[in-house]
Amino acid sequence: CGGSTPTSTPTDSPVTPLTVGLGYIPNVQFAQFYLADQAGYYADAGLDVTLQNKIDPDLITLLGQGAVDIGSGDGTSVIPAVSQGIPVVYTSTIYGTFPAVVIARADSGIATAADLRGKRIGIPGRYGTNWIMLQALLKEAGLTVDDVTIAEFPDFSQAAALQQGQVDAATGFANNGPIQLRNAGIEPVVLTVDDAVPLPGPGLVTGTKTLEDKAAALSAFTAATLRAMDEITADPQKGLDATF
Repeated sequence: CGGSTPTSTPTDSPVTPLTVGLGYIPNVQFAQFYLADQAGYYADAGLDVTLQNKIDPDLITLLGQGAVDIGSGDGTSVIPAVSQGIPVVYTSTIYGTFPAVVIARADSGIATAADLRGKRIGIPGRYGTNWIMLQALLKEAGLTVDDVTIAEFPDFSQAAALQQGQVDAATGFANNGPIQLRNAGIEPVVLTVDDAVPLPGPGLVTGTKTLEDKAAALSAFTAATLRAMDEITADPQKGLDATF
């Protein structure tokens, strides 16, 4: 007797969940992650990505513990973390040049790092990229943090404090702080540390155990993120649209 030929139903490819830590508040500096997520690049790579924001010291620790799979971490934080036995590894560069800068108003009389002597400088806290950059910048000018007044803004509102005249200068990233000041009608002076100290910029960081366990997923995540970065390089408006 005849019978029907069984047919096979294809099963969906497995999806790998990834928790991604962004070491700051939601901001345009993470546009590549937003674009890759919204454009479906992560989903197309078989990833279920959850983006979360953690400040840098917490993020590096969580990456080492495997509580967060991969994150945008400061290169300047990875080096001391590894020296302290935290099992993390820097896997991909996001910023080819060091993005942290000191910003001041053009009418403040601050034109060089030496002009920061005796000034009040706003920072998020004494940790991470901003803090290391500030110390390096001051050292270039023969100064230390004892030669300035440090004002901490844990809510990352130091740029707003600069606009309001609460501080003479503030730390920030080159792709947001100076732009915020210009949008407020204030011409900024931007002090960078690149020429004096070539510090490693932020990149993708993961735990060594996570890298062993999820190598394929992390590789796919990186490729999707870099694809979005390339698109934003070619058309910056895509990054703004994805952020806002």
